[in-house]
Amino acid sequence: MSTVVVGISGGVDSSVAAYLLKKQGYNVIGLFMVNWEDDGVCTAEEDYEDVKRVCGKIGIPYYTVNYTKEYYDRVFSHFLEEYKKGRTPNPDVLCNREIKFGPFLEQAKKLGADYIATGHYAKVIEKEGKYYLAKAKDVNKDQSYFLNQLSQAQLSKVLFPLAELTKPEVRKIAEELELSTAKKKDSTGICFIGERNFKKFLKSYLPAKPGKIVTPSGEVVGEHDGLMYYTLGQRRGLSLGGKSGGTGERWFVLGKDLEKNELIVSQGEDDMLYSSSLETEDFNWIPEVPKEKEFDAYAKFRYRQPDQKVKVHVLENDTVKLDFYEKQRAITPGQYAVLYTEEGVCLGGGVISSFAR
Repeated sequence: MSTVVVGISGGVDSSVAAYLLKKQGYNVIGLFMVNWEDDGVCTAEEDYEDVKRVCGKIGIPYYTVNYTKEYYDRVFSHFLEEYKKGRTPNPDVLCNREIKFGPFLEQAKKLGADYIATGHYAKVIEKEGKYYLAKAKDVNKDQSYFLNQLSQAQLSKVLFPLAELTKPEVRKIAEELELSTAKKKDSTGICFIGERNFKKFLKSYLPAKPGKIVTPSGEVVGEHDGLMYYTLGQRRGLSLGGKSGGTGERWFVLGKDLEKNELIVSQGEDDMLYSSSLETEDFNWIPEVPKEKEFDAYAKFRYRQPDQKVKVHVLENDTVKLDFYEKQRAITPGQYAVLYTEEGVCLGGGVISSFAR
């Protein structure tokens, strides 16, 4: 009998994943990860109570492991560095590579595991000794975007029990089992930020540097609270609604000038917000670097975005250039560009480093 250690979070998805694996005949162990400790805003204590209830109901042992140091060193410090550079990072992707499929996998091995499992909506396909990541059946919940940095070694050891289920089906299973997580709301955002005010949270780690809000021509139209609080394409929270003059249309963030500490804004759906191509750095190919240096594929530049057709150019030093067949709005450095085949197999992803307007 193979042993599987399930990353159990106190949510409905990981609860049902653990149940399904036990039903399939695996020896299942639950492992609850504590990745952040602070003022109690994060729901770790409440989640742990649900973990105890669920594991008791399913009849599996469970353990807790504390990864707060690893999380700070490998994920959060990078998160802060990216904001200092004026970029908008995606820590959920790094958390998967560096924590959930890193120290967690090592801990699982210590517990005698043959595999680890999570409640992600994604699929692993093995073909001729290579492991491929693919979209889940429930395309509305598919989370392969967040798993684009996984390696062959990590993919070879992971099971995704929810690959062929939809979210309503998962909730129905939880309700039939009378699990305490059956009607629990899905967690949103990043655990260490939770439901709190993002601006206030970031200010406690990075000093804010207020400055001018300017138009592309250099006209000063307002004051910003700190460049790190704004992202390209942002429309809300600019405090420019009552400004006289202009076109009367809504303002949006067009760019950032780090040297001058200026936030560049424009009005209306300005063409300047659209781009024709981008470049990524540190691209992770699944399962390997393609032999072709140019080919067509489909890309997402943010989670839940419909796939966009692109021309891929494989360059040196893990750099990839993507030319768009249709211009794209608000491409954001720091986010991930993730590639797929037409059939939904994830080819990998990289951090967006630059774009061409």
